[in-house]
Amino acid sequence: MLDADFFRRWMTATAASVDREAERLTALDSPIGDADHGSNLQRGFTAVVATLEKEAPDTPGAVLMLAGRQLVSTVGGASGPLYGTLLRRTGKALGDAAEVTEEQFTDALRTGIDAVMALGGAVPGDATMIDALVPAVDALADSFGAAKTAAEEGAVATTPLQARKGRASYLGERSIGHQDPGATSSALLIAALLEAAGE
Repeated sequence: MLDADFFRRWMTATAASVDREAERLTALDSPIGDADHGSNLQRGFTAVVATLEKEAPDTPGAVLMLAGRQLVSTVGGASGPLYGTLLRRTGKALGDAAEVTEEQFTDALRTGIDAVMALGGAVPGDATMIDALVPAVDALADSFGAAKTAAEEGAVATTPLQARKGRASYLGERSIGHQDPGATSSALLIAALLEAAGE
């Protein structure tokens, strides 16, 4: 069973990972975006961790809803609303339960991903964060490790694609050959589940 502590650890592990990878995320964003993806997410997840320490929500749903709200209010660009929607809708789907099963979490995360697709209009193959998140949630039924691998492979697979959504889509064919920064940071989020589980 996954409790509020697990979800707090997930957010803390994500923040540490984004911190480590911020320069790489910004470097990926530089040729196709505003060159601020790493610094924006770094600011957002640092704020998430600080808020969770201060407020200490006691259910999985409340942890994710608070984290999502914090990202919306501190992250600039499209990343804030997209990541915020992902976490808030996942948290909302988990409801008020003090503990959730991995299966319930998988279903809730799928609800969150659907909300992101509705908000951004992206589908798999558009070279966005969806290309990492959809295979990850499909693999989550097997294990956190399988989800991590699927997300990382999904992020790398955006490299030969032409971006159809987001800032990179303005470049048309020139977006081909660049790994999507949003898919890359989404893979970090998924990989952090493994760390939170202590595996």
